[in-house]
Amino acid sequence: MSVVQVQGSGAGKQATARHFDAIVIGAGVAGLYQLHRLREMGMNVRAYETGSNVGGTWYWNRYPGARFDSQAEIYQYWFSEELYKSWQPSERFPAQEETERWLNYVADKLDLKKDIRFNTRIASAHYEEAQDIWRLTTANGEQVTTQYLIACCGMLSAPITERFPGQSTFKGELYITGLWPKEPVDLKGKRVAVVGTGATGIQVIQTIAPEVGSMKIFVRTPQYVVPMKNPRYTASDWEKWGTRFHELKQRVRTTFAGFDYDFDKGAWADNTPEQRAAVMEALYEDGSLAPWLAGFPEMFVDEEVSEVVSEFVRNKMRERLKSRPDLWDLLIPQDYGFGTHRVPLENKYLEVYLQPNVEAVDCRKAPIERVVPEGLQTSDGKVHEVDVIILAVGFDAGSGALTRIDIRGRGKRSLQEEWSKEIRTSMGLQVHGYPNLFTTGAPLAPSAALCNMTTCLQQQVDWITDCIAYARKNGKKVVEATQEFEDEWVRHHDEVANATLLTKTDSWYMGSNVEGKPRRLLSYVGGAGAYHSKCDELASQGYPGFAMN
Repeated sequence: MSVVQVQGSGAGKQATARHFDAIVIGAGVAGLYQLHRLREMGMNVRAYETGSNVGGTWYWNRYPGARFDSQAEIYQYWFSEELYKSWQPSERFPAQEETERWLNYVADKLDLKKDIRFNTRIASAHYEEAQDIWRLTTANGEQVTTQYLIACCGMLSAPITERFPGQSTFKGELYITGLWPKEPVDLKGKRVAVVGTGATGIQVIQTIAPEVGSMKIFVRTPQYVVPMKNPRYTASDWEKWGTRFHELKQRVRTTFAGFDYDFDKGAWADNTPEQRAAVMEALYEDGSLAPWLAGFPEMFVDEEVSEVVSEFVRNKMRERLKSRPDLWDLLIPQDYGFGTHRVPLENKYLEVYLQPNVEAVDCRKAPIERVVPEGLQTSDGKVHEVDVIILAVGFDAGSGALTRIDIRGRGKRSLQEEWSKEIRTSMGLQVHGYPNLFTTGAPLAPSAALCNMTTCLQQQVDWITDCIAYARKNGKKVVEATQEFEDEWVRHHDEVANATLLTKTDSWYMGSNVEGKPRRLLSYVGGAGAYHSKCDELASQGYPGFAMN
């Protein structure tokens, strides 16, 4: 670490700031690995984390029932076989508490915490063109400067908090799932309202159902759901997975979504209806995301194929709700295809609606208008009186974590202002006009949504680290994506996206859940394997499209 003089915000003023070779924002899956890689290079680096400990998503999302839906054997770091084998998950889809412990284990094993400043939010990051450095200011006023700034802020880390007017007037307890308190929340016997039935809301609903006194579930957009199969893992099981470390490491990097399964069942047209049904049945019975990411890719582009696959899943859901056909229209999607929204895994979620103390409120007929002191008021004038409100209303996905920081590049251009008009990046790795700013989990890369996160985030960290190493080796101090390269990537991204049914569906994938957000598919849908190959190609050719000087 060194001390440099940087121009302060006031005219003629100088401020003394600590200087680093690199600063990482975030201490989740990507941030921890990025810190490790840069330290390996001998760089002077520090990470900043808003939370009080490591974990990222798995630190903040501690709501009831939180667990990931990538299998434990592939939701992993791949840089160390010893690390892979030394941590034994207890089940196929571990819960939040175990995942948080795992990330702490990794951080402690690599002695990363000494270089992380916790409880510290980055408020602004401004590029100083005269010195080619970034000047960061924390929420408490501390200033630091750095040559390279790597944003590992997370793709789902900007929760929507002020969703309804009047939230502050509620006399009971109000919780936001993405900001769930560390202290235990007692819901036993209480009247609870849950707003939101996406992946998070589903996990909350199925988990708290046995203990609440009564529950009102406010349903606007029904979801296709797939039952999760979550067997326990023994030491013997994990030993077997350990023998496949190198195989799995290679496999996840080449598949469409970074999992160990892929679209390898042949073309839809080449299978008979009986063969297609058998494939769909086998994938559904796997109890994973395989029905979504390992079936027939034609369901993403062909409306007829989409309808067949969607109807298969609908029938599975109808069978579970056969005693309550009055719930079918409310809980089973009809106006969009399977897989064009995020597909949640669940455990007896639909059966919750069969409980006598549970009421489903149709928000398509009577949307929530406001929160009142007694509860929630809908457009039909009814006040739903409750003791607790749980808001599972999602995130400003992909872009929100970055636009909530005042990031200014060349000529003081504002990322927040630019992305309020059009969200664009250079492969989700850089944004033209913001030199030496690298990003992971940002828009227009698979890691923004459509990928097993550990797979895609590690790939991006490796690419960023290798790019910085290349620049240093060749005596270059500044790396910036060119306008031409960014334009080309945005055109390619949109061409691929617009050929799918995803862009015809309103979802957080398209930014539809945030009022005024520019409409563009946040995630690159050309496949993680294809994206990784393109990144490898750029690296092997000396990073064309990324100007260095």
